[in-house]
Amino acid sequence: MSAILEARNLTTGYGGATVLENLSIALNEGEVLCLIGHNGAGKSTLMKTLFGLHPAGSGEVMLRGEKVTGATPKALAKQGMAMVPEGRGIFPNLTVDEIFEMGMWAVGVPESARAARRDWVLKVLPVIAEFRHRRAGTLSGGQAQMVSIGRALLGRPRILLLDEPSIGLAPKLFQDLLAPIRALQQHEGLSILLVEQNVREALKISDRVEVMKSGRMIWEGMPEELSDNKKLMELY
Repeated sequence: MSAILEARNLTTGYGGATVLENLSIALNEGEVLCLIGHNGAGKSTLMKTLFGLHPAGSGEVMLRGEKVTGATPKALAKQGMAMVPEGRGIFPNLTVDEIFEMGMWAVGVPESARAARRDWVLKVLPVIAEFRHRRAGTLSGGQAQMVSIGRALLGRPRILLLDEPSIGLAPKLFQDLLAPIRALQQHEGLSILLVEQNVREALKISDRVEVMKSGRMIWEGMPEELSDNKKLMELY
């Protein structure tokens, strides 16, 4: 398989403190790669750096073999990337429809195509139709997470970065959220990098898994290799 998104020897941090150290990772075309690790391992920093939200100190970010280190999120979105940040990040005073409208404007969807694009997202995540006219601040955690993912899908990305989508969700809600995303990924051949603490559920929809510890990658393998808790405990 060929890599569609890579970090090569990436080092970065905050205020002089190193968070990622000489880190390399590759997301292959058409796969779901699950990235797991303890709190503070640097997973969210990696996601932000890949999407241009945090600067790389050294090393490179490569997209389809081209260097994009330092590119803005808007520029990366135009090249088919989208990110669902940890904590959802939706505007509580806007309705879901308004959030979607703003999202389409941000990624340059022409006005003439917006109704069809919104309808496509509602087909992928049909539950959103039930609350699309409500303000985001009135939604449950699961509903808000669906809106956040729906907004990311409005640009029809080929690469989706999902940072901790299960935060605050009951296991059943998380399963209901992951199932349509996996179905879409398989149907459209999307490449997904999934950072997740709910390891058991995340591994069910993943093709490959990498484990991160203290800013470095320490293990790579297949989800079934982590089926026993003993191996997981060793890695954590």
